[in-house]
Amino acid sequence: MTSPRTLLSAYNLSPKKQFGQNFLSDPSTAEMIVSRSGILKEDIVLEIGAGLGALTVPIAMAVNTVYAVEKDRNLLPPLQSELLAKNIDNVRIVNENILDVDIESIAAKYGRKIAVMGNLPYNISSQILIKLIIQRLFVSRAILMFQKELSERICAKPGGKDYGRISVMLQYCSDISKIADIKASLFFPKPGIDSQIIEIRFKEIPAFPADNENFLFSVIKAAFGKRRKTLKNSLSRSGLGIDAQTAVSALNRAGIDPVRRAETLTVEEFVKLSNVIYEKHRVEKTGKPL
Repeated sequence: MTSPRTLLSAYNLSPKKQFGQNFLSDPSTAEMIVSRSGILKEDIVLEIGAGLGALTVPIAMAVNTVYAVEKDRNLLPPLQSELLAKNIDNVRIVNENILDVDIESIAAKYGRKIAVMGNLPYNISSQILIKLIIQRLFVSRAILMFQKELSERICAKPGGKDYGRISVMLQYCSDISKIADIKASLFFPKPGIDSQIIEIRFKEIPAFPADNENFLFSVIKAAFGKRRKTLKNSLSRSGLGIDAQTAVSALNRAGIDPVRRAETLTVEEFVKLSNVIYEKHRVEKTGKPL
């Protein structure tokens, strides 16, 4: 691996804060990440934020095909140079915003689910996770690096301040495990916080399936929209189209005290609540219960 500082200097480039660019500068750490990821030769890997190729190179050496997504077109020449220096020809560079990449079409091309890897920029990490959740039918798992504070939110359990919308959505549809801690000193430029790598392994079927998954996600969003308020107030002042009386009725039917707050609910309780409200909406629309 060429030093990020050296490579950027050679191409007269500087890290861009607006893209959240912090480049991994330790080759042994990149190799450790790939080794612990458990990716197999036959895997199709979509890498988010290829950057200067620190992870792209060891991933490409481990699998048959890599789609390396990099939004910053200025990084493409040094990235291509690093791949060429290692005689790597199984990487397809995609110069797009990851939020615009059609994951389904990549999976369809190979007739199988893909694996996702990458060091996610902090400013759009949540948006990327939501995209992966929505398109998880085409993704077997994701091995992702986050700033530690976001990783802790993803893994948080009910009852704490870190537990939130993303925690519930991911825990609804996946099993999450920590792979490694990465010191901030191993990046250039050095970020203000350490990072963590976690594996998100998507479930074929959630333990507590929602009657309508999109509606469940809307309920979760509404509940955490005013997280300091009680669930009764959060739900009745959201975009769900229910008043306080209906919110109380739904909460009671789901076996949830209306004065509780969103961060105290388990995934199972969110599903029960969503199913109750969804059924009410459905009956009002069709006049027929399930």
